[in-house]
Amino acid sequence: MFLPDVQSHTDSRNLALQRVGIKDLSIPVQIEGADGIVQSSIAKVDMFVALPAELKGTHMSRFIEVLQLNQQALSITRMQSLMQETLTRLEAQEGRIEFRMPFFVKKKAPVSGVESLMDYQLSLRAECLKNHIRVTQKIVVPVTSLCPCSKKISAYGAHNQRSHITISAEVAATLAPEQLIAAAEKSASSEVYGILKRPDEKFVTEQAYDNPKFVEDLVRDVALAVKALPEVVAAQIEAENFEAIHNHSAYALIEFDKRHP
Repeated sequence: MFLPDVQSHTDSRNLALQRVGIKDLSIPVQIEGADGIVQSSIAKVDMFVALPAELKGTHMSRFIEVLQLNQQALSITRMQSLMQETLTRLEAQEGRIEFRMPFFVKKKAPVSGVESLMDYQLSLRAECLKNHIRVTQKIVVPVTSLCPCSKKISAYGAHNQRSHITISAEVAATLAPEQLIAAAEKSASSEVYGILKRPDEKFVTEQAYDNPKFVEDLVRDVALAVKALPEVVAAQIEAENFEAIHNHSAYALIEFDKRHP
């Protein structure tokens, strides 16, 4: 029985589409971390290609087929090849793929040594424009920041808050998410942990007090640490402090590109 391929029909409106595809597909994935260790997670996936003006539609099922046939652990090189395979299968010149998932790191509390898992929001994005594929790795890292001004002007104590440091790094080679996480945590007033005993709580409270940081300090210090990573080509670093004494957040952003110093 003949079934017409409606998507391949010609469209007369002469309007190209920059993105067409699937969004928010949930799939199980494996992620390559430090030392090649692989962990399992659940990802939300977006897959898009550009559609020429003369075509009526794309073949949505082919996006799923590409994913089903390519279930290797996610890494920078895997994202590059997955983008190329998607373009070939969809007969497209430009496209974009993004995976968003929780990534877990086992951490030891600073004094007691008790172990717990910390979760971070990780995204991997591959984008092809003008025959060039670039891969961006994004991680959201929760930290503690303590206000230098509050410490300076107060007779005792200082207000602190949980902060989110978001690093979006364009990378030219495999870079373990743990390296970006470390760049953020080491630049904060203190790290955040899943479990803290009383000696640990005393330690991180005093550590934050001895290491005050404005939101501006956070992005500058993280930028220096990320810029030192040879795998990183360019990056955008954001910090958002969920203020303890205001009903708004404090925010800062910094960008750099090693190709254009």
